[in-house]
Amino acid sequence: MHKIFITLLLLLPGTLLQAQAFTEKITRELTFEKQSAANTLIVDNINGSIHVEAYTGDKILVTVTRSIRAKTAERLEEGKKKIQLGVINDVDTLILYTDGTCAGYGRTANNHTEASGSWGYTTCRECNERYEYQLDFSLRVPAGIHVAVSTVNNGDIVIENIGNALAANNVNGSIRLVNLTREARAHTINGNVDITYARNPDRECRFYTLNGDIHASFQKGLAANMSFESFNGELFTNIDKIEALPAAVQQVARKDGMKFKVGDNFYKIGAGGSLLAFETFNGNVYIKEQ
Repeated sequence: MHKIFITLLLLLPGTLLQAQAFTEKITRELTFEKQSAANTLIVDNINGSIHVEAYTGDKILVTVTRSIRAKTAERLEEGKKKIQLGVINDVDTLILYTDGTCAGYGRTANNHTEASGSWGYTTCRECNERYEYQLDFSLRVPAGIHVAVSTVNNGDIVIENIGNALAANNVNGSIRLVNLTREARAHTINGNVDITYARNPDRECRFYTLNGDIHASFQKGLAANMSFESFNGELFTNIDKIEALPAAVQQVARKDGMKFKVGDNFYKIGAGGSLLAFETFNGNVYIKEQ
């Protein structure tokens, strides 16, 4: 007696097998309501990359690639209607952000970053977004403005040729700052931080990554004080004129006596100067003169 095996094939429609997707390119040309030395561009993204490059013009040239994905056409349309490029012109400050999320956005937010200052997203306790979204920013800006950018997922940050102070925050992505001339701050959780200076800074700079390396390149003749802290990382440099300074010791009064805490490792580079602070948890720091 022969056994007969019957295989039942269930063919699903292609629309159910593949996610629905929508992509469009948004272009805007923006100007500050008031031109001043305090002009600042803030880009407060959630999902997506940010690329900022300086040019010789006086306008903010914005290109945003908006992408929406969902499991059904209905959900896709919902995402297309809700998720938009948000723009706030606050006199001498321009803010670009992701509008239409379950979290509102404004000045009194409780979830702002160092990069965005007092602006940010409110905490959303019951978020039921039925689609995925991403905004990838590409901007050309005047070289002399301040720049502060942040993103969370699915994108790296690149800032090039800015001649003023800047700040960059990421969570799941790298940060690359190119041809800097002023003070800068960069902070990410999962990714490398790469910095190159066209002119050495004379004000405090801070660079941090939890899971990644920091590569910092300066011009010859760097004069600065430097701090380094890492749990599982080491410091490497090609700079000859560097000497260790006494570690900072913090004294705290307690009921059971005094508590002493040894702080970061401090160094003097060249003649010394403003602080360059480098910190990692699982990563090395590489500092060089070029």
